[in-house]
Amino acid sequence: MTFVLKSAVSALAVSCGLAVMTAPAHAYTLMDMLRGDRQRSQSTILMDQAPGRPVPRGAVGGSLGGLDPEAPLPKVSGPRYYNYKAETLQFVDTGKFADPVVTGAVAEVSPSGEAGAEPVVQRRLLAQAKVRANADVAKALEAYYGDSRNPLVWVEGNGINERAKSVMGALADAASVGLDSANYAIQTPAIDPANPDPVVRDRALTQFELELSAKVLAFVQDTVRGRIDPNKISGYHDFQRKVVNLAPVLKLARMSPDAGAYIASRSPDSPQFEALKAELAKLHAADGGKEEQIVVSLSGLLKPGDSSPEIANIVKAVQKHGSERLRTDHAATFAAYAGSSDYSPDIVALVEDFQKERGLKADGVIGQATVRAMTGGDTNASKIDKLAVAMEQARWLPEDLGSRYVMINQPAYMAYYHNDGKEQLSMRVVVGGKNNQTYFFNDEIETVEFNPFWGVPQSIIINEMLPKLRSDPNYLDQLGYEVEVNGHAVASSSVDWYGSTDNVSVRQPPSSDNALGELKILFPNSHAIYMHDTPSKSFFKRDMRALSHGCVRLSNPRAMAAAVLGTTVDDVAKQIANGQNHAVKVPQKVPVYVSYFTAWPNKDGVVEYFDDVYGRDAYVKKAFDATTKARGAQI
Repeated sequence: MTFVLKSAVSALAVSCGLAVMTAPAHAYTLMDMLRGDRQRSQSTILMDQAPGRPVPRGAVGGSLGGLDPEAPLPKVSGPRYYNYKAETLQFVDTGKFADPVVTGAVAEVSPSGEAGAEPVVQRRLLAQAKVRANADVAKALEAYYGDSRNPLVWVEGNGINERAKSVMGALADAASVGLDSANYAIQTPAIDPANPDPVVRDRALTQFELELSAKVLAFVQDTVRGRIDPNKISGYHDFQRKVVNLAPVLKLARMSPDAGAYIASRSPDSPQFEALKAELAKLHAADGGKEEQIVVSLSGLLKPGDSSPEIANIVKAVQKHGSERLRTDHAATFAAYAGSSDYSPDIVALVEDFQKERGLKADGVIGQATVRAMTGGDTNASKIDKLAVAMEQARWLPEDLGSRYVMINQPAYMAYYHNDGKEQLSMRVVVGGKNNQTYFFNDEIETVEFNPFWGVPQSIIINEMLPKLRSDPNYLDQLGYEVEVNGHAVASSSVDWYGSTDNVSVRQPPSSDNALGELKILFPNSHAIYMHDTPSKSFFKRDMRALSHGCVRLSNPRAMAAAVLGTTVDDVAKQIANGQNHAVKVPQKVPVYVSYFTAWPNKDGVVEYFDDVYGRDAYVKKAFDATTKARGAQI
């Protein structure tokens, strides 16, 4: 019986441990939490009374009748991905533009076409220009050109000025900061020197003036907050979108000695963003973004002592993608290799060191994860795509991550603790599986809880426990779980498991088999995600670690707890040793970034690439395409 109980507990330990308080569920249930809904779902799942089913004597719980006992069991599903809808563009209300004649601030254009301080005719024609922009950009345009004291920015006399040319060059180079230059493309006014009709000319110039201002404001907004709204991608994205102050941009561009440099300076300048930018420039320069890729074709595992015609490509790939130190340490192996197909001890040692520096299991066994790492995993073109996505996503986070923070990168399956601007701790993590994905958001760590209870979320009660409970109502009693209905402790066997579970809570007491292990690190959020220990230590040995129900399991939870508490691992051990469930607040809240980057720089500033475990990059790129298409329709 002990073996059976431990096996069952171990099976449940693969769960995330999404937070469920011991109080009964109210109007806002855990199902809603799991979906990320702000309000209670209208499709709450009920397991109602069905004629002919067995009901335990004295059973408690909901029972409304009508459910066929032969019908499929109910399921709770997570958030979904959306069909991205680009931001709506509106016509700028040029009727708000001031008439310069009212103030006499500018001079009239002479019949010969010579201009004074500013062409009044051109200023008047701004009211006839037609430009579409998002609401923020339109508001900034209306405010600037609605003030007659503000001169035109890009037009002087009978043509465009050097300021405009400088800015157009910066917009054309938008790809260097991960944006799409097509979003900001603009043609210079088509003015026929042989037919200098002043009315035609001035209409073209005023249309250009307003269009370029709209492009500049959109570019500045995009460089700061990103060109797409992450919350429209999926329910797994949760960000407070940044508000960009566009009001002073045109004035500052006009006063700047180099307007192009000014708008380019609005891009993030954090070390992480600069590393991504430098990597992007390097790849663009590498044969136009094209590069011969080394291919290693293995259908299974290659183990020490085996032979394979792919050994030559393996050696070549490691020599190319390994670190400078690795190439130095194994220079003799590279020099001596003569093309043999034998997976000899010296090449095994080479592969083991390569695996170690890439965070893989250093056993010399070559599988698909090792092949991907040693071949670079991506072509230059696909790396460029990943960098563009990463630079967009970096804009969703604060530009300055802080001198002290925790970064969890899901595709890397790693967590990092930074202090004083330096990485001081890193460890392997397990994140949510594809059907139980971890969200992408940021928050603040507030508490470390020792010897925690595990509150079982409704998703696990319904999706995983309910089938067992309908077969054996004693199931949870046998495992030692605590069950409450409407806040009152009851036996598992007394609950009507065919009724609604909304008022039923289940939790696992602290123990060596508890799904959360010795501790959990809390940063309260609407998704009930946190970091925690786990009894399933073997999962950390795997290269692919998307295995939980959504929370983040730490391979070294005591070290992380000590770091955020500002204490020692020994002190953490003492907190655990008393065996009592208790929580300790962190002395100062620590920012935590539960992030998703398939390209991100390591502590040495070297950009690393990772598998897109949830396929999210594809949704970001679809949002890019939808945005570019929407912005292309100006009139």
